[in-house]
Amino acid sequence: QVLLVESGGGLVQAGGSLRLSCKISGRLSGTQAMGWFRQTPGNGRDFVSATNWNGAATYYADSVKGRFAISRDNAENTVYLQMNNLKSEDTAIYYCAAHVGGAYERRDSYGSWGQGTQVTVSS
Repeated sequence: QVLLVESGGGLVQAGGSLRLSCKISGRLSGTQAMGWFRQTPGNGRDFVSATNWNGAATYYADSVKGRFAISRDNAENTVYLQMNNLKSEDTAIYYCAAHVGGAYERRDSYGSWGQGTQVTVSS
């Protein structure tokens, strides 16, 4: 199983920016497609973004398109989510996940999940 540890969350005012990091480790971590999801108390764990093994292909939920950017540095075993122009509705716990097959937008396409990092955007 892949071990994923998110960091970079925090409190930011609307219009501000944060960059989340997901450190990947584990005996069989390898290089995999990765995704970011977010969860709020009133909603499920929803797709945010994903990227393939080398970062050449990226995918975004409509709600974050143009504001968020996913990237990765495989030499550092890290996936990033740059979040710009944050809005209050972006407030959530953000999780990174290792893709194991299937559509990137589906939660069950991922086999390992991080513990989550809280992002709070104040108005």
